[in-house]
Amino acid sequence: MTGLASRGQLRASIIRWSLFTIPACVLLGFVAGSLFSSGPDNPWFAMLEKPAIYPPPALFGIVWTILYIMMGFALALVCAAWGARGRTLAIVLFAVQFVINLAWTPTFFGAQEITLALVVIGALNIALLATIVAFWRVRTLAGILLLPYLAWVLFATLLNYEFLAANPNYDAAIPSSAVERIEL
Repeated sequence: MTGLASRGQLRASIIRWSLFTIPACVLLGFVAGSLFSSGPDNPWFAMLEKPAIYPPPALFGIVWTILYIMMGFALALVCAAWGARGRTLAIVLFAVQFVINLAWTPTFFGAQEITLALVVIGALNIALLATIVAFWRVRTLAGILLLPYLAWVLFATLLNYEFLAANPNYDAAIPSSAVERIEL
């Protein structure tokens, strides 16, 4: 035998990793979205002026589910690449970008900090690019599987910016000069 693992063993390893990584990515994404956002039903979000590029709300759940599945499979490909140069770095970068990804929802919807959310998603862009490069070096297909995710995050970055431009007075990061008077 000249290789470390046969094709069958490699396929089995990818399947085993996929059975863990795909549900984990989908579940963590779902939990973050459910805990910190009620999406279009969020009263604060409902009163925001929506940019012209804002897609139908139902699209977000569909797209993110597909992307989390693709992310989980890409991660499984890298995790199954035992002995590959850069494997550990690729997994660490994935974890970092995933944590940043999950931090955006509570920042935007929970804290209502549109400006800080833009900073978070900017950091996600950088971390995701580094992850794609690292994944590409370990397994080209893994890097390719993250490209639609990058496209969506870049669109989300533009959308976040458009929300900030259209709603500067609804950003909790920017102090408001409004005063609320209560009569007793």
